[in-house]
Amino acid sequence: MSGRVRLALCAWAATLMSACALLPLVRPTTWILQAALLLAVQSGVGAATRRVPLARPLTVAAQALVALFLLTVTFAREQAVAGLVPGPDAFVHFADLLRQGSDDIARYAIPAPLESDGIRLMLVGGVLIIGLAVDALAVTFRSAAPAGLPLLALYSVAAGLSDGGTDWLWFLVAAAGYLLMLLAEGRERLSQWGRLFGGAARVPGEESGTVAPVRTGRRIGAVALGVALVVPLALPAMNGGLLDGTGAGVGSGRGGGGTISAVNPLVSLRDSLNVDEDRQVLSLRPEADTDISNLYLRIVSLDDFDGTTWKPAKRSITAVPRGGFPTPIGLGPDVKRTEIETTITAADWYAQDWLPMPYPPSGVRIGGNWRYEPEGMTLVGDHGQNTRGVTYEVKSLDVQPTAEQLASAPAPPPALTREFTDLPDSLPPVVAATARKVTGNATNPYEQAVALQDYFAVTGGFEYDTQVQVGSGSEAIARFLKDKQGFCVHFSFAMAAMARSLGIPARVAVGFAPGSPQADGSVAVGLKDAHAWPELYFEGVGWTRFEPTPSRGTVPSYTVPDTSSGTLPDPSQPSESASTAPSAAPSASQACTPQQRKLDGCASQSPQAAVAGNDDGPRWYVLLAWVLGGLAALAIPMAPMLWRLRTRAVRLGGHGRGEADVAVTTLAVWQELTDTAWDVGIEPDESQTPRTAAARIVRLGRLDPAAAASVHRVADAVEQVLYAPRPRPTTGLAQDVRRAVVGLRSTVSGSTRLRAVVAPRSAIRVVWTLSEWWAGLVARVAAVRPSPRKPSGQES
Repeated sequence: MSGRVRLALCAWAATLMSACALLPLVRPTTWILQAALLLAVQSGVGAATRRVPLARPLTVAAQALVALFLLTVTFAREQAVAGLVPGPDAFVHFADLLRQGSDDIARYAIPAPLESDGIRLMLVGGVLIIGLAVDALAVTFRSAAPAGLPLLALYSVAAGLSDGGTDWLWFLVAAAGYLLMLLAEGRERLSQWGRLFGGAARVPGEESGTVAPVRTGRRIGAVALGVALVVPLALPAMNGGLLDGTGAGVGSGRGGGGTISAVNPLVSLRDSLNVDEDRQVLSLRPEADTDISNLYLRIVSLDDFDGTTWKPAKRSITAVPRGGFPTPIGLGPDVKRTEIETTITAADWYAQDWLPMPYPPSGVRIGGNWRYEPEGMTLVGDHGQNTRGVTYEVKSLDVQPTAEQLASAPAPPPALTREFTDLPDSLPPVVAATARKVTGNATNPYEQAVALQDYFAVTGGFEYDTQVQVGSGSEAIARFLKDKQGFCVHFSFAMAAMARSLGIPARVAVGFAPGSPQADGSVAVGLKDAHAWPELYFEGVGWTRFEPTPSRGTVPSYTVPDTSSGTLPDPSQPSESASTAPSAAPSASQACTPQQRKLDGCASQSPQAAVAGNDDGPRWYVLLAWVLGGLAALAIPMAPMLWRLRTRAVRLGGHGRGEADVAVTTLAVWQELTDTAWDVGIEPDESQTPRTAAARIVRLGRLDPAAAASVHRVADAVEQVLYAPRPRPTTGLAQDVRRAVVGLRSTVSGSTRLRAVVAPRSAIRVVWTLSEWWAGLVARVAAVRPSPRKPSGQES
C-alpha cells in the first residue's frame, strides 16, 4: 500500500472517529454506517483521481460532485433526473429537508429520533463535507496539520449540543484519529525524502532509520494527550480536566459552602418543550384529597433581570437541611396552610439539574448528590447529579392566603425591595407607563398585582400563541405589549417587569403546571405542561403565585372576587395539553368569557415553542455561521504557514520536462531555496550572482558538505539557465533543495524553526505581489482613460 493511500485511509478514519461525537445526539446510531459507506466512496474517488493524476482543484471538485450524487441517490432519488442527476427539484427537496431538520432539532429532545430525514441529511451531509475538507487538506494538498480544524469543528458542534457526560471519551477518540493521520503523513513524507533522520540502532538488532520518527511521533502524541488531560487539573481557574471523575458540577465539594452560578434554565428546558408528542416527564402520587389544581412543580426561580431575559442570580448553596426546611421567607403564622406529601418519579430520559418540587417545600427525601439553595428553596444537582430516573418524596405547604391578608400586607424589608425591584436602564419607558395605566384605580400593591394579571389574562386582548416570535433584547417586552401575542414566558416576563416598575418585588418561576390525573390515582406531568409564571412578594405571605397567561394553569383563588354563581368549574381538574395550533381568538373572546377564563373555566393549553427569551434555539445556519467564523479566526493566523506549504509544493512539484520548461522549473526551485534560507534568518541579496548567493547560504547556514553540494548544484543549474544559449534540464534539483532545507533547519534553534513554519518571513512576497498587481492595474486604467480635451483655440 502506497503512502498516499495509507494517508487517505487515515483521513477517512479520523473523520469517522470525530463524527462519533454525534452518536449521543440521535437514536438509533445506524446513520454512522451509512455515513461511513458514503465517505469511503468519496475518499475512493479522491484516491483514483490522484492516481490519474488530475490537478488538485479538479480532484476536490470531483469528490464534491460525487458526494452530491451520493446525497441525491440517498435523499432525493425521486426528485432527481434518472434517479441520479440532481436537478432543480432535487435542490428544492434538499432545502425542504434542511428546513425540516432545523425545525426537528428545535422540537425534539436529545436523543432525537432518526426517523427525521432532515436530521439524517444534516448528519450524513455534514460528515461528508467535513470528510471532503479533511481529505483535501491532508491528502490532496498534503497538509495534515490544518486538517485538524474541520475535525475540531465537528467535535465542537457535537460537544456543544450534548449533555457533556461522555465528551471526554469522544475527545480521546477524535484526538486519536487526528494523531493517526499526522503520523501517517509523517511516514508518507519520510518515504519520499529517504532516511533523513536515520541513525545507528540503539540496541543491536533494532531497525534504524524511519523507526525513530515513528517513535518520536508516538511520544509527541502521548505527551499532547497527557497535557490536555492533566494540565486542567492543576489550574485553579479551570473546573477540572478530562480525568476529573466527579465531573463539572456545581459547588465546591460536599460541605456547606460553595456557590451556584446557573445558566438560564429556560435554555435547558427548550429542547424538551419543542416536541410533537407529549412525553411524560414526571409521575406524581400526592396524598388523598389533595387539590392538584394548585400542585405546580417549581424548578427554579429567575430573579436577575438584565433587560434581555430573566435568569437565576448567583446564590450560595449549602448541604440539604436535615429534619425539614426552614419556614419560607415572609410567611407569617396567621396565614392558613396545609402540609401535603407527594412522591415524584422522573422519567429515565429526563435529565434536569434542578429538582422539580411544589413550592414552598418543607422537606425532601432523596438519594444522590444534591445541594440546597436557601433563597429560592430549590435543590440543584452536585457534580453531575440530575433527575434521570430519580424517585423522591417532597413535603410542601399549600399556602392559602386571603385577599384581605394580601391587601393589608405591610411594606417588605428594604433590602429585599431593592434587590427584587431592580430594573435595567435599557428597559423601554412604555413598560412602566403601561403598568401605571393598567393599575391606575388600584389602592395597594395587591390590587395592582390583580389588575396586571387581569390585564394579561382577561381584559387586555392578548392572544396565547406558541408560534409567535417576540424576539430578544431590551425592546422584547415593549414589542410583546404592542403585538399582544405570546405564550407563558412572555406573559410572566412582562408581568414581573411591570410589577417591579410599580415597586412590587417580583421574580419568575419556571417549572410545570398541574398535570393530568390517571386511573391509578397518580398524576402524569408531560412536556407540554412546562410553564413559567410570576411570583410577587407580600410581607406576611411570602412569594405568591400569579397566573397572567390566558388558558394556562389555574388562576389562584386569592385573586378571584367572591361570587355566588353555581357555574364555577371544578378546581380539581388539571390543565389540559395545548393544541399545536395557535389561539385564533384574543383572551377576551366570545368562545370563552372573561369570567370563565379568569376562573380557569376554559381548556388549558401548554407551550410547544421554545421556552427561552428569544423563543427559538439557535438554528443550524447560526451554528454553521459560528463554526465558519471560528474556522476563519483560526485560519487567518495560519495563512502564512498554509501559503508557504502550498508554494513549496508547487515549486518542488512536477513540471514539464522539455527544454521550454527548464527555465521555469529551475528558477522556481532556486526561489524555494532562497525563501527557505530567508525563513531561517538568511535574508536574500538580489545583487549577488547565484554562485555568490549559494556560497553565502552555505556559509551563514553552516551546512554540512552534502547539503552544501546540493546548494551549489542548484546554483549551477540557475547560472546555466541564465547564461547558456541552450540550457539543459538538470535532474534531482527538487531533492537537492529538500536536502538543503533539512540542513538549514538542523543548524538553527527550535524557536527559529518554529517561526520558519508558523510565521515565515518570505510570506511578505504575497504583499509585494499584491502591490505590484495593484500598481499594474492602476497603470492599465490610466492608459485606457481618455485624456482631457483641450479648449478650442489652444495650441500645444
